[in-house]
Amino acid sequence: MNTEIDTEVFRIEGMHCAACSGAVERALNDIPGVEAAVSLPAETATVTRDPTVVQLDTLREAVSGVGYSLLEAAKARDLGAEGEERLARSAEAVSVARRRMLLAWSLTIPVALWMLPEMVWGIKWPSPALFDAGLLVLSLPVLLAPGWPTVTAGLRAALGRRPSMDTLIAMGSGAAILTGIPAVLAHWTQVPDFQNYAGVGAMILAIHLTGRSVEARAKGRTSAAIQRLLSLEAKTARVERDGAEIEIPIAEVTVGDLMVVRPGEKIPTDGVVIDGESAIDESLATGESMPVDKAAGDSVIGATLNQAGLLRVRATGVGENTFLANVVRLVERAQGSKVPIQDFADRVTAIFVPVVLAIAAATFAAWLLFPDALGALAGRAGAFLPWVQPDLGPTSRALYAMLAVLVIACPCALGLATPTALMVGTGVGAERGILVRDGAAVQALDTVDTVVLDKTGTITQGRPALAEIVAPGGDADELLVLAAAAEAGSEHPLGRAVVEAARERGLVIPRATGFRAEVGRGVTATVEGQVVHVGRASWMAERMLAPRTLLESAGDLERGGHTVVVVTAGETALGLLALADAVKPSSPAAVRTLADMGLRTILLTGDNEQTAQAVAESVGITDVRSSLLPAGKVQAIDRLQKDSHMVAMVGDGINDAPALTQADVGIAIGSGTDIAIEAADITLVHGDLDGVVRAIRLAKATFGKIRQNLFWAYFYNTVAIPIAVLGLLHPVLAEAAMALSSITVVANANRLRRSGLAL
Repeated sequence: MNTEIDTEVFRIEGMHCAACSGAVERALNDIPGVEAAVSLPAETATVTRDPTVVQLDTLREAVSGVGYSLLEAAKARDLGAEGEERLARSAEAVSVARRRMLLAWSLTIPVALWMLPEMVWGIKWPSPALFDAGLLVLSLPVLLAPGWPTVTAGLRAALGRRPSMDTLIAMGSGAAILTGIPAVLAHWTQVPDFQNYAGVGAMILAIHLTGRSVEARAKGRTSAAIQRLLSLEAKTARVERDGAEIEIPIAEVTVGDLMVVRPGEKIPTDGVVIDGESAIDESLATGESMPVDKAAGDSVIGATLNQAGLLRVRATGVGENTFLANVVRLVERAQGSKVPIQDFADRVTAIFVPVVLAIAAATFAAWLLFPDALGALAGRAGAFLPWVQPDLGPTSRALYAMLAVLVIACPCALGLATPTALMVGTGVGAERGILVRDGAAVQALDTVDTVVLDKTGTITQGRPALAEIVAPGGDADELLVLAAAAEAGSEHPLGRAVVEAARERGLVIPRATGFRAEVGRGVTATVEGQVVHVGRASWMAERMLAPRTLLESAGDLERGGHTVVVVTAGETALGLLALADAVKPSSPAAVRTLADMGLRTILLTGDNEQTAQAVAESVGITDVRSSLLPAGKVQAIDRLQKDSHMVAMVGDGINDAPALTQADVGIAIGSGTDIAIEAADITLVHGDLDGVVRAIRLAKATFGKIRQNLFWAYFYNTVAIPIAVLGLLHPVLAEAAMALSSITVVANANRLRRSGLAL
């Protein structure tokens, strides 16, 4: 039976804490045939399923069953519009969170000011009855207006038997505010005196909503990375329809449309060239600065730049089926993925809220059963902790301690610790051309000790540069000048390399006329009255314009890995130019930096030993393994892994796909093909080797933040809960500490943005 396993990213509404995301994740994974990973910071679920077996409605029902909403990800073909919609949603979330916070504080500040004389001097102004009634009247709107979404979410989670942070906050603040009712009734009925915590409940909610607002702003900033990728897309396309050429919005382009692309314009979407020849700047997608020659039958990538020549391109991929959309999905999935270290945190948070509810109930019971013993401790602490009130009645003291436990023991910081750092780290990486496919790659890259490098396109430019001039009995500069003049009208990489070499030598290049190019052979032009041919040795041999000795020299250079062109003037062969793939300027420094970081570097290449050794020596690599087929590279990496090395493989992502897959971390550099993205864990959009250094630094910085966040989250809960149980922590201070812990985790993760500037 044929199955179509699909991975999609869905938006989840209503999640506010680790227990929320854990409940959604468990609900989805309980569906047979579904694998899901839920990201709290991104508010997304990455779901792998067979859509013919597991319907979308099944996913929605599972999520709604635990109190949340699953929304199908937009599949807008206009990626720019999708990006704007994404930012609009983020801005709206920030705005809503801010409005709820401001409304809560506008109601709570009068409560806090009214409570101040009672807290400091024990004065209930203007009278105890009016004081208690006023606190209740002012506090209830905080619960019923800005706090109501929290209350309803908490109740839904509790009814779904998946209690969340909202459940804790709803129970804590709700119980505190409702204490105002018996406190007020006690003034006019026979109800026993009761401590009024209504104002405390209002402050708990206000502080909680402040933390939510800060978190919303932090999450909103991470959307900018994906938006910048989405903004690269062309806005319009010129297509031929019904015999006429019209300009339409990019969202209206359909598969099969014939697009007309003029020089200097972006390719609107992925396609195949039907007519025309040109050089395409694909650096946006591949990181390679060398334009790629395109002719009929060649594929092109949307959003890349047509440098020269008119092209007619048949659209083959639009909207979510383009390379750019694949990159966006790659970043989204990385931000929603999990690293191995998060497994333990997830197991803890899965049982955390139920355990806290049990601890809170046990705390309440203990204070009722052992009021004297616990009260004595509170009495001693009251001498230096002004918020401790040992003279309260047993029930009030039990409620006081229980409320503190409910609001202090929130798993939010624990749940945010890893995914927030991962989300920010991958966002920073995307802005700097480092596309992380999976969060596990971040943890693996943090522990890598060996970096294996391919040669062509990784250490070297992947484009030709002049390496040698052979001018038997002639002037090398004159030969180069004539060749450069003839090639000045060419957009071919070989021709541009010749022109660039002449300019670097300061030679004056005369104007040529009658330029004519023969694809795959060479060029002809008239220079200073002479007909100059510059082309492949085989072409010159066909035209009988090159002597045998010169052709033999060309053969020797070609066997040494050079690309050779012969230069003739009239019927005379002047000599030849040998071009080779030069080392990227950044490669030597990058290799040195990797060594300074304590990493071992190895060169694996299919080239011959002589060429491999020369390149390795030029960049400072001493361990060279040459003449390797793809299977040989896999075997070499496997041997390193069996020797207990953590290996990162860096290659172009096409010929090196098997080795990229075998390595603990595969890094594709300077490749924009689907196979590069599928084979590698990390794709470097830019082509320089120093991108590997930046990726490793980013991984170490990201994982450093994860470690810090997890430490403080565990430390906070380990220390705070016992203090709350003993009645030594005021519920308002407990909520402030809880909110501060979440804000600290988010702020610490966002420090990656500043450190990222130095990557």
